[in-house]
Amino acid sequence: MKSYTDLEESKKLAKILPLESADMTYRPIMDIDSMSNSGFLNIPDCYPFNEFKNSTIKPLPCWSLAALLSVLPKGTRLLKSTTDDTYHCDCPKENIDKWFDNSVDACVAMIEKLHELKML
Repeated sequence: MKSYTDLEESKKLAKILPLESADMTYRPIMDIDSMSNSGFLNIPDCYPFNEFKNSTIKPLPCWSLAALLSVLPKGTRLLKSTTDDTYHCDCPKENIDKWFDNSVDACVAMIEKLHELKML
């Protein structure tokens, strides 16, 4: 089961959510020859993003399922299908009819939709 946002989701959410809401980080991979960022490690560290505020390291924020649920509007419910292993995020402000293979993707989709509708 997926328990945190993947790299692509993290990049999208970093443009939408306050960085302080992230509870994990992807650390950059440094290219030794040029000393520049050449990507990010594929497994996040459990360091709050705000711990790197004054650092030269520029990590990418990452959100756990708990952190994603905490930014959604009050009353949002994460539902699991009774017939298969799919998840749906039900929000009092808006709804998405699609079901997802994991709970993280369901929450990310809801956050993206609420942001698009300027309801987040």
